[in-house]
Formats: sequence, C-alpha cells, structure tokens
Amino acid sequence: MQTQVVILAAGMGTRLGRPHPKPLTPLTTGESIMRRAVRLLRERWAEAHITAVVGFKLDLVIEAMPDLSFVYNEVYDSTNTNRSLLKALRQSHDGGVLWMNGDVVFDPRVLEAIADRVGGERSFVCVDRSSVAEEEVKYTLDDDGMIAELSKTVVGGLGEAVGINYVSAADKQALITRLAECEDTDYFERGLELAIEHDGLRLAPVDVSEFSVVEVDFDDDLTKANAFVGR
Repeated sequence: MQTQVVILAAGMGTRLGRPHPKPLTPLTTGESIMRRAVRLLRERWAEAHITAVVGFKLDLVIEAMPDLSFVYNEVYDSTNTNRSLLKALRQSHDGGVLWMNGDVVFDPRVLEAIADRVGGERSFVCVDRSSVAEEEVKYTLDDDGMIAELSKTVVGGLGEAVGINYVSAADKQALITRLAECEDTDYFERGLELAIEHDGLRLAPVDVSEFSVVEVDFDDDLTKANAFVGR
C-alpha cells in the first residue's frame, strides 16, 4: 500500500519571525526545511503520497512545492495543529498516515528507524529521551511501555515528542473522532491522549535520541539544524 505522509505547514511561525511560512525557511544547504523533508521522504518511500496542510501565505507554499497535494486550513490563524491534522486525516486514503510538523529538521536515519513500523501498520510517536524542556511536548508511559500522557503540561516527563508520528489504518478513525472533540486551540497531541483514554489506542514511543532532530521555533534552533544538515 502507498505510504501516506502529511506535513503540517499552516501555521504563522511568529516566534521565528520570518516573512514567509516557517517550512520555507532556507537551510545552509540551499534547501528549505520542507523541501529537504520531502526529498528525504521520497528517498525512503519513492511512491509516497505527500500532502501539506497550508494556511498562512499558502500561495508561497503551493508555488514552492508543486509536487505535493494540499489541504487548506482556512482557520489557521485561530486554531492549532489538531484542526490541521483533522482536515488531512479526513481526506486521506485508506491506510495509515505518517505525519510531521513542517518545521522539523531531522537526520534521515530517523526514517530508517521507523520504516518497519510504518510498513507494519503500528502507531507510534518519535521521542527524544535525552531532553525534557519545559516548553516542549513531553510524555509518560504506562505499565506496558506505551504512551500514557502526551502534552506540554506533563509532569515527570520521560522525554520529548519530536513531531514525527504515525497512526495505523486500524487506529485512524478513533483519532479522527477524538481530534474532532478537541478545542480549537489544542495541539494534535490532545487527540492522541483522548484516543488512548477512551479507545485504548496503543501508541508506542520510538526512541530516536541518537539522531539529530530539531523543531525550528527560534533562530537558535535554526542554528542547531544547520549544524548537522550539511554533514
């Protein structure tokens, strides 16, 4: 079955302070954050169907990425990532969906680490156990080693979610239902928490701590990303 990928690229990226959508921020290699991600995804899954959720200055993203499909979040300026993911999942084809934040710069070996799980239709969240910053999405585990809590407000977090995730075909409808129940301002992680609580979603933590993964929110993050992309 064709691998489906969603890139969340609707946000305004105000913290980075660029005049264009944050996924179009250029790296020192000459590629934008998003173009690099798409290239790496297609090197791993040549026939991947990649959809970007757009909103802020969507014309710039569409013009820069004409080889993608697009979903429009028309309320991008008043909603959070749960609404963008919900729109994309509702329009996805049969099968599971790999999704990522459009501002994530990652070592290509991350895709190697998750390939078997994607192929085996096993839902997961990529995590970094080496860092637990207060402002990041953190997680805890249940007694079976599966994700129990997943949010920025988690107390006693074991690490951070890095913004690369997968929902299997079997779990997708439950996630769609729970995302629809979220508040407009919730992150998509709230939908995952609700599916864990109410539908028994078993969401594995995939530890990618050994690889560089940077979510670019500030200039310091961009500096960190540029430090490894050209290696």
